[in-house]
Amino acid sequence: MGYVPAGYCTVNPFIISNQATQLNQFLHVVFGAQPVEQAYTVDTDGLVLHSELKLGDSTLMVVDRKPDWPWTPSFLQVYVADLAQTLQIAVAHGATIVTEPTPMYGELFSRFVDPWHNLWWVYQYIGMDSWEATDSADETWDTQSPELNYIHRTLMQTMPRLGQKA
Repeated sequence: MGYVPAGYCTVNPFIISNQATQLNQFLHVVFGAQPVEQAYTVDTDGLVLHSELKLGDSTLMVVDRKPDWPWTPSFLQVYVADLAQTLQIAVAHGATIVTEPTPMYGELFSRFVDPWHNLWWVYQYIGMDSWEATDSADETWDTQSPELNYIHRTLMQTMPRLGQKA
């Protein structure tokens, strides 16, 4: 794809945070994201105007929220090599697990909320192609699956509280 510059994907997450520097450190420790030093820009008010981190083949951009900007949580999906280790590190650095590791369509799936109230969908690939086992003609929610019901329930419980102090 010649229209996408080197180092970027077609879609690149942009996270607006109340503490961009601290979030960048969290992303480095938890996911191994590497800062792109030449992209780091501080605005005249001392807030981070732009920063970038490389995470695998993706670029994450993180900025500080300006005082008159609304709070907007981010919702991000990340594949990791070792889900248990990633969650352990995330929790040790202030994250809260909202969906315990659950097998789902050849993947191990979990969610956590970071200290800045972003919701992370974290996956570890463990087997078949994710949707290989589904019947493409049946697009209804599998209400008989305890795993899928648990995943759905934890999302429904988390969303109304997202952004509230614990």
